[in-house]
Amino acid sequence: MARRCELTGTGPMSGNNVSHANNKTRRRFLPNLIDVTLASEALGRAFKFRIAAKALRSVDHVGGLDPFLLKARDENLSAGALKVKRELKKAQGEAAA
Repeated sequence: MARRCELTGTGPMSGNNVSHANNKTRRRFLPNLIDVTLASEALGRAFKFRIAAKALRSVDHVGGLDPFLLKARDENLSAGALKVKRELKKAQGEAAA
């Protein structure tokens, strides 16, 4: 399973462990991924995502899954999140018509 956030695209970064003697060895900084179920108000159902804790805070800040997905750039979203975004746009189009 990829260590990548499904909503923001955040992935592992690389850097150095630095000892007290200033020795440097390479290491990886992994995102803080959590399995979470987010509810879509427009679609009336819930979706499971593996997202970073920071992304969960961003979803809360924007006002829920629906506004976050509609605002998010497509290249940052996973295939599953893109599918939900397309369903949202379709539901909005039907509601407006």
